[in-house]
Amino acid sequence: MRLSALCALLIGFLLRLYFFHFFPQTEGDVAVYSDLAANLVRHGVLASSEPSGQLHLTLIRLPGYPLFLAACFRIFGVGNLLAVCLVQSLLDAVTCLLLADLVRRLACDLARRRQLATSGWGAALLALWMAELCPFTAIYISAPLTEGPTLFCIVAACWTALRFQDNPAWPSALGFTAAVALAALLRPDGALLAVALAPALFASRVRSRIPRQRLLRISVACIALALLPFALWAMRNWRQFHVIQPLAPRYASDPGESSDLGFQAWTSTWTLDFVNTVDCYWPVPGDAVNPDSIPPRAWSNPVDHQQLMDLFAAYNQRGFRTSDSMNATLAILAQHNRMAHPLRTWLAIPALRAADMWLRPRTENLPIDLDWWVYRNHHQETIFSWSYAALNLLLLATGFLGLALRPRLAGGMLLYLVMRTLLLATVQGPEARYTLECLPILLATSALWLVTLTLSMRMHRPVGSSTLKQNPHRHTRSGI
Repeated sequence: MRLSALCALLIGFLLRLYFFHFFPQTEGDVAVYSDLAANLVRHGVLASSEPSGQLHLTLIRLPGYPLFLAACFRIFGVGNLLAVCLVQSLLDAVTCLLLADLVRRLACDLARRRQLATSGWGAALLALWMAELCPFTAIYISAPLTEGPTLFCIVAACWTALRFQDNPAWPSALGFTAAVALAALLRPDGALLAVALAPALFASRVRSRIPRQRLLRISVACIALALLPFALWAMRNWRQFHVIQPLAPRYASDPGESSDLGFQAWTSTWTLDFVNTVDCYWPVPGDAVNPDSIPPRAWSNPVDHQQLMDLFAAYNQRGFRTSDSMNATLAILAQHNRMAHPLRTWLAIPALRAADMWLRPRTENLPIDLDWWVYRNHHQETIFSWSYAALNLLLLATGFLGLALRPRLAGGMLLYLVMRTLLLATVQGPEARYTLECLPILLATSALWLVTLTLSMRMHRPVGSSTLKQNPHRHTRSGI
């Protein structure tokens, strides 16, 4: 088993290096975080670089990941993304080991409840292989993005919460506090982790093992420690920008910059898949938009359609810049869409948006055409995409079947999945990577379900002995 575990860790490490070498990511958020980290190393401030070379203090990103990148750049050199990939791959190896131990503990507890014989190590080994070979997470571990450290925080939070239930002591409580605080410092939505899992720290088995006053002291101390970095961040933002901002702004805009709220309101009424994100949401502002790529659900009548065509024609002509009049018009068109199709706007579009992020083949970082389903255009890409979609669907199915077994922490895990899905339904630019933070939980519960299924099949296997079948007249020593 030790040799198998070492092989899993080695193969997983090589898989991440493979993704980094053949599918490198250097644009979008990667460039933003690299710029922030470089300025932290060179100038000691969280600032973005202007085209003129001047620095612009910013609050569009939380400081967690820029500080992580800055530490890597200071040790290995500014801009050394290979070193970042190696560090994140090593951190992910720790994540996979923690996930394996989490599954081992859950499997042992589940086996006792169901009267199944298992040591838990087989479940741990299965979970380790699944986590190391999962291509959906591996490709993001190899990229300098927040997903890698965030996955570590999620698994660490579940692991420490489980340990606190077994032994409600300070180390587990402080470990949980550090995990959820770091998750929120990396991404604003990381705060959902604390909301979902914190109630598990006050389960009945914990209250029966610890005096109420001691539990209260631990709770107050952990809450204060978790809020401290956000208080410091809010103080920095108040001092620099005179705004109250303990997290990152929703639309990644600094104070005084336009958030294009009219454009945001309009896109919220019709965007539902990754194609809309690439064709319309990402380009505005800063790049051209092809009006013909906007689907009919983006307008409610022919007059609005013509207004949209004129708006984006003017937008393209003036150098891909938005304006107050453009946002005002788009806000009116958004209101028309809501009034004309209220159920579609408030229910169908958000539901389909969330479904697209959960079920779309996770090929956004691979050289796969956006229209991956058009088989006549690219046979191999379509077959590969369908295979990726099937693998993703299999993971979701087995993961939720594992949650149905009701292992410990199942309530907190399910609450996290539901809250995150509801939050993602409101995102105007859907991307499959936004559901990536749910995969550690699903990998764990999927391994639990597979192990439980195997043990149940063994327990219900018909009793029979091949030796007795071969020699029915064979007797035991007692003569019976």
